[in-house]
Amino acid sequence: MEQKVTPVLLGADLNCYNVARAFHEAYGVVSHAFGRYAVSATKYSKIVDFTAISDIDSEDVALRVLTEFADKHAGEKLVLFGCTDDYATMIARLREKLPGYIIPYPDPALQPLMACKAEFYDLCEKHGIPYPSTRILTGSVLASDLSGDRLGFAYPIIIKPSSSIEYWKHPFDGMKKVYRASTPDEAEKIISEIYASGYSDKMILQEFIEGGDAHMRVLTCFSDVRGRVRAMCIGHTMLEEHTPKGLGNHAAIVTEPVSRYPVAQKIKALLEEMKYTGFSNFDIKLNGSAEDGDFRVFEINLRQGRSNYYVTSSGINVAKLAAELFLDDADSPEIQTQEDEFFWHHVPRSVAYKYTEDKTLVEKAKKLDREGRSASSLWYKYDLRFNPMRFICVTEQLRRQKKKYKKYHSIAD
Repeated sequence: MEQKVTPVLLGADLNCYNVARAFHEAYGVVSHAFGRYAVSATKYSKIVDFTAISDIDSEDVALRVLTEFADKHAGEKLVLFGCTDDYATMIARLREKLPGYIIPYPDPALQPLMACKAEFYDLCEKHGIPYPSTRILTGSVLASDLSGDRLGFAYPIIIKPSSSIEYWKHPFDGMKKVYRASTPDEAEKIISEIYASGYSDKMILQEFIEGGDAHMRVLTCFSDVRGRVRAMCIGHTMLEEHTPKGLGNHAAIVTEPVSRYPVAQKIKALLEEMKYTGFSNFDIKLNGSAEDGDFRVFEINLRQGRSNYYVTSSGINVAKLAAELFLDDADSPEIQTQEDEFFWHHVPRSVAYKYTEDKTLVEKAKKLDREGRSASSLWYKYDLRFNPMRFICVTEQLRRQKKKYKKYHSIAD
């Protein structure tokens, strides 16, 4: 008798719902989620059984909760997902203490090497993967040390913490995911403020690659327990979120053939040489025109991305990857690459069409939608049917997206 697949998720956000939907579509099962508090993305859902535990982000608490859950569900195929960087990293560290779970994330020994942007760029250099011109800082510096001549690239520049996990543990007013500085004085102020908050890791200063949201690409990969890449899916970003803390999160994507992107093969080679296991997610930006084909890799996320339903809805179900392929011992494994186009959106279609700068991409998305090759994460008919509270919650979330873009889109930088 086949084991019952039982998904266990740490988190409650859109990432969590996307994974839960993938499991429900693949196996018809409800996901069990644990988080510090309820979030609208998973509220009133029939496919997410959510339990709030205020200190679930503590390793001792998480280990106790997950061990007790495994004991109660002995004999089932338990698949454990973390839906934020913190949770995914914690799960990877606890791997040896959670033998009852399938854990589709890399070995803890790889975490410091891959998770911090500074170390990741060293790997890119070694493997010939292009990335933006970069300067790394270990502490506050004066504006005189931040001139374009000293940095080696001109203003404006991008500023971001090397360790996102530590950065978000030190909140302060005006906090952003990524910063853009137009002058050395502005850069000095941003860097000083971040370090003053308690953040102590490296800072990344990079050349600003021209182009808006539609210049971005996202690559999601999945590697089995032997370190072999088993799936790859590339999305052409139509629109990103533009709130200060959400800047850079994907809001609408059109998938494109992986075969069009030579950089994807370089990333595959890197992952397999590292013996990387589980999900990985890469932010990539076009430098120049599409004809140039010059793509620069910004960073890696050591988990499935928040917008992972763009992968599932286009035909590569992330739940099935983890539940069926992660422990696969086939000597000649097949690799799934998405070569078809598909339109995924988290925001209303009208928002994606209105705010996407590349109108050719908009027309492509409209065509895919007319052909039935499109999907929205939260608009899941099964979950909305005979579920008025969920319907109201989702409708309100989508309505607020319209207000957010009206407020933030023009001032995102």
